[in-house]
Formats: sequence, structure tokens, C-alpha cells
Amino acid sequence: MRQFSSDIAFTPAVKAIQTEKGSRASYSRMESGGSWSTTVTPELEAFFADLDMFYLGTSNLEGQPYIQYRGGPAGFLRKIDEKTVGFADFGGNRQYISLGNLSQNPKAFIFLMDYARSRRIKLWGNARVIEGDEALLEKLRDPSYSGKVERAILFEIEAWDVNCPQHIHKRFSQKQVTPVIEQLQAKIAELEARLSSYESK
Repeated sequence: MRQFSSDIAFTPAVKAIQTEKGSRASYSRMESGGSWSTTVTPELEAFFADLDMFYLGTSNLEGQPYIQYRGGPAGFLRKIDEKTVGFADFGGNRQYISLGNLSQNPKAFIFLMDYARSRRIKLWGNARVIEGDEALLEKLRDPSYSGKVERAILFEIEAWDVNCPQHIHKRFSQKQVTPVIEQLQAKIAELEARLSSYESK
């Protein structure tokens, strides 16, 4: 039984290194102040709404980790209940490494990145693969997205934490950049038209 929700990551070995490196006192204060969240808060749900990708971490029985990029329409990672989030699993390269890992080891990790706003959130928990549940798939499916939904994956949260924004290089999606480019192209066309009219006089 963990004393604090953050103990899912702050093992005795981690705490020993924190002590050695001088950061244990501040994390100890964080623990006594309530530690990490364990439910889907409005803050977390709002974070999901804009994201069209995340990274899913699993590992096999030998402890070999595997990280997979998951992409879909904005907001495809969704709240199921206060402890559970889920997403539609789209067809891919058919290696099935994540599915194989989860069939033997449910421990999983979700890493959420908002590159444009330099924000990241880490979720620890357990994941399970759901096949053939049409009602659940309908709840997670986005009709406007062309990806073929093959199954659902549910993730039960044990703890989550917001990371500091240090060293996050800003990146912008095509959806974010396109309106800016279109506005600039319109301005260029307007200026070229003006220039052309001056030259013809």
C-alpha cells in the first residue's frame, strides 16, 4: 500500500537519489500537502480537449519498455468516469506490441504533450484492451475522423502530475499554423496587387 499517490513513481530508490541530490525536502512537502491527483479533474479533462496525440508507455514481462505515439482527432482521449480515461485504437502497422504487452502486464503510462503552450502531464495507471464493445466504441469514435477504429483501450488512473515547462521546444500543428499562413498569404496578395497597380500607372 502506498502512503502517497506519488509513491507510484517516487520509489525508495528514487527518494534516496532525491535526498542525495538535495530535492527530497521539497517533494516531501508536496507529499504532505496532498501529493498527486488521482482522478480526472476539470483541469485534466480540459487538457485532453485540445490534444490530437499522446504517447503510451507499456512494458513486457521482462520489463522491456515500449513507447508508442497515438494520434487521432482533437480530444480523442476522453474521460469515461472520475478514475478512467479511454481512447479509440485505430488500425496501424499491425505489430501489436502495446496489445501484447498489455495482455501480460496492465501497468501503463500516458505522456501528454502540448508543445504549443509548453505544457506536459504524466499519467500512471493500468490499461486494458476492450474488443467488440460497440457501445463503448461509439462513445469514443469521432465520425469526422477517417481512421478505422479497431478496439478501445481504457486507462485507469492511479496518479497524475503536471511537469514543469522547462526545455520544452515550441512546436505547432498544421491546424494551428494553417490560419496564420493563410492570413499572411492574403496580406501578400493584397500588397502585390497594390504594387502592381502603382507600377501600371
